[in-house]
Amino acid sequence: MSTTRDTGVGTTGGATGGDDSAARDAGEFGEAGSQLSTAPRETAVPGSFGGARAPGAAGALAWAGREALGWVRWIWRQLTSMRVALLLLLLLSLGAIPGSLIPQSGTDETKVADFRAEHTVLGPLYDRLGLFHVYSSVWFSAIYILLFVSLIGCIVPRTWQFVGQLRGRPPRAPRLLTRLPAYTTWRTAAEPEEVREQALKLLKGRRFRAHRTGDAVAAEKGYLREVGNLAFHIALIVMLTAFAWGQLFKSEGNKLVVEGDGFANTLIQYDDFKSGALFDTDDLEPFSFVLDDFEGTYEETGPNRGTPRTYQATVDYSVGADGAQRKKTIKVNKPLDVDDSKVYLTAHGYAPVVTVRNGKGDVVYRQAVPLLPLDSNSTSTGAIKVMDGYENAEGEREQLGFQAFFLPAYGGDGTAVVSQFPSLLNPVLNLTAYHGDLGVDAGLPQSVYQLEKKNLKEFKNSQGKQLRENLKPGETMQLPNGAGSITFEKGIKEWANFQVTRQPGAGWALAGAFGAIFGLAASLFIQRRRVWVRAVTGPDGVTVVEMAGLGRSESARLPEELGVLAGQLYDLAPGVPDTPDPGPDPGSDPGPDPGPVPGSGSAPAPGSEHETTPEPPAAPSEGAETK
Repeated sequence: MSTTRDTGVGTTGGATGGDDSAARDAGEFGEAGSQLSTAPRETAVPGSFGGARAPGAAGALAWAGREALGWVRWIWRQLTSMRVALLLLLLLSLGAIPGSLIPQSGTDETKVADFRAEHTVLGPLYDRLGLFHVYSSVWFSAIYILLFVSLIGCIVPRTWQFVGQLRGRPPRAPRLLTRLPAYTTWRTAAEPEEVREQALKLLKGRRFRAHRTGDAVAAEKGYLREVGNLAFHIALIVMLTAFAWGQLFKSEGNKLVVEGDGFANTLIQYDDFKSGALFDTDDLEPFSFVLDDFEGTYEETGPNRGTPRTYQATVDYSVGADGAQRKKTIKVNKPLDVDDSKVYLTAHGYAPVVTVRNGKGDVVYRQAVPLLPLDSNSTSTGAIKVMDGYENAEGEREQLGFQAFFLPAYGGDGTAVVSQFPSLLNPVLNLTAYHGDLGVDAGLPQSVYQLEKKNLKEFKNSQGKQLRENLKPGETMQLPNGAGSITFEKGIKEWANFQVTRQPGAGWALAGAFGAIFGLAASLFIQRRRVWVRAVTGPDGVTVVEMAGLGRSESARLPEELGVLAGQLYDLAPGVPDTPDPGPDPGSDPGPDPGPVPGSGSAPAPGSEHETTPEPPAAPSEGAETK
């Protein structure tokens, strides 16, 4: 008689990935395949919720109620499924694209107005679709809220179910282990109780949750897969909440500061400021700083000529009304941190110091005038406005305006009026003079960097042409007819633009991003699997050991892992030869000797020249079963 000593893998049942695996496992393997996943199961298909309809109006009403309730449950299950959550996340990402391509009213009203003026067809259409305020539009908010509901509705029940699984024990072994995807068996001289004890110790040593149940040992591993899945969903909620919180309470403002000047973090100090819907001015951190010095050095030769090498601003700052003054160097991407606020260095330029005198020689204006760079070589432009204190040669009150171009590295006469390098190599201030009404008294806002020339007149030189001159540091341009003069002083200051941002949810968003990455990695690379070891006494009194494994999804690693475990257990409970078949009757013709049967696992009679020692069971392989 020959018995089975080593088998491969049965293929009559297996677990599949995705949300359907738990239902299929439970159907094919009973309790052994249940609760391998916390995904909800489908119990009905749309249109079958009402069941059989009883006759009469009462039956129709009851059927309609069951059908309506079934549809509500079905819609809720779809909304809280993984695929719908991913679909909503994709829609949210696609919905954010117009917010970065189309000017937004909350960011730049001027660009929105220009877009409407240039696009008479698209402008009204975008207004109706809410594309000028994407992040506060109805449709974007609907996607956002649905995504929140989907994630929360997915996490809460699955979390409680998973907690219940952790508090429980791996299920008992199924009656037929041969039906599981990975399976192996052998015979041993060790007692069943001894085999089960060794198996329990081995599985616990391999970090399985294991316990004895009946004639078998049940073990389970890979709980971190579901932990990673839940952590990924929770991290998404944290990220979305942090993003919403940051948008509601954020603030962002810009301030241009000339060397020697300062800034206090109050609303009226900003050049421009925008904030979230729930922002309160009381949330501004009380701090101030003075720009002590700006340092910028640039590549002088090679293909990167003019590229900044050093770009930093040194400030003296203090926090609170009585805070001690401290020094800080702000660099690009290395801001000044004050509580929840960050002060970034975003731009740099020059502020020539000019002095304006009237016809009597009295100083009516002396100031460093910030000019805005037009190119990478700091060719800068701006306006000088003398609004008060000036009188012309006739004693009449007037206002002066100068259109200014500053060239830190002028190439000389005959070259284009542009700078050749961003450093102060050959500074020149090009001025065009005007007089009249600057238009500031009308109360209408206007840019400090542009002249409103509607009510201004040009100064003429002796040849009747527009008065325009290039001044080097220390030089003066005389205005005609005793109207005064303007001097380009030798002291040239620099300015730096600072952006003060307050994003209260940024830290939580970063933590959520890292949590989502690690959670997704755990859910993708960790396999949830169960292993059973059964040891019973066979009909011939020899212990038969069976090992089988089942995973939540089909994985090539499960048979390999089971093979390693079987090999280790085989070393603790080594196999014995199979019982040979009885020989032929003495009176019968034995016939030719067929030789050993390959793969039969039978051991030759002791003492023969072909005697062998039983080998450990081969690693289980999928797709075949040998007996």
